[in-house]
Amino acid sequence: MHHFPVFRLFQYLSFRSIISALTALTLVWVFGPMFIRNLREFKMGQSVRSDGPQSHLTKSGTPTMGGLLILLVIAVSIILWGDLTVRFNWVCLLVMLGAGVVGWLDDYLKITQRNSKGVSARLKYVCLSIVGVWAAIFLFKTATIPAETHLFVPFFKNVALNLGYFFLLFTYLMVVGTSNAVNLTDGLDGLALMPTVLVAGGLAVFAYLTGNIHFANYLMIPYIPGAGEMAVVCSAIIGTGLGFLWYNTYPAQVFMGDVGSLGLGALLGIIAVIVRQELVFLLMGGIFVLETLSVILQVASFKLTGKRIFKMAPIHHHFELKGWAEPKVIVRFWIITFILVLIGLATLKLR
Repeated sequence: MHHFPVFRLFQYLSFRSIISALTALTLVWVFGPMFIRNLREFKMGQSVRSDGPQSHLTKSGTPTMGGLLILLVIAVSIILWGDLTVRFNWVCLLVMLGAGVVGWLDDYLKITQRNSKGVSARLKYVCLSIVGVWAAIFLFKTATIPAETHLFVPFFKNVALNLGYFFLLFTYLMVVGTSNAVNLTDGLDGLALMPTVLVAGGLAVFAYLTGNIHFANYLMIPYIPGAGEMAVVCSAIIGTGLGFLWYNTYPAQVFMGDVGSLGLGALLGIIAVIVRQELVFLLMGGIFVLETLSVILQVASFKLTGKRIFKMAPIHHHFELKGWAEPKVIVRFWIITFILVLIGLATLKLR
């Protein structure tokens, strides 16, 4: 490296993050068409609920499980450009792939077994719980400084709550909750993917600053050694997401399926925990929160009163049934996410 100055570029986190995004984008564009063809040949087509919006019936048979390509490309980019001596990279890889396996099995059963609803809700919850519990215990046991288990409250300079053993429960909920939230949001073409990309962009900024002691001290955010590597991971999400959106945008040529939504959701959740910005993450991912709350409220209302609050849940279907065209719902949710991410980034100075 001393004799070849060009290789010094790879020492810089900013450069590796950029290359991670470009690598991921290129890999998806190169292998995407072949991957979609293979899904069609193996008849890995999406089954559409008959009780959903009638406009969705035309989506039946569209290749799904494209999330398998998403997760593989993210993994390759992390391995190529991430510092694999940093434990956070391995946590991200294992959490993403663990949740992705659960989603893959769910997709596979829905496609290959007639009238199958996939993995039962209980079994899915148990499997995701195993992933979440493992991640929580690992991060708790390997924490090197107190800040790694504190909850930092945005908009306040010196509010940091020592979670202690509650860190385990909090981390578990972040992983399992976020994976399910993204899964619920993934009901329209590209609806979940672009918010995932935007939120990953916001987390990348926090990761870069959190991993730099000078920036962290100046902005009065926690300094977490090694957390800067999450910028490379977030960049891989951004590059992969934008590349896949080329094929997933309305009208979609391929869906990412549960393998993609569960894997990406769990990955976002664990990144938020690592950079210690869980509350800001919930703000930036407000669309995911809204979609989840709409389902909870709908179920609770129907069980308690026999009446539904929304025409259909998750809430994106409610707007469809009100007469909004699918692209209108999608783009408006994207715009809302963009605004929320900007507000989340503003918390860096609004303290």
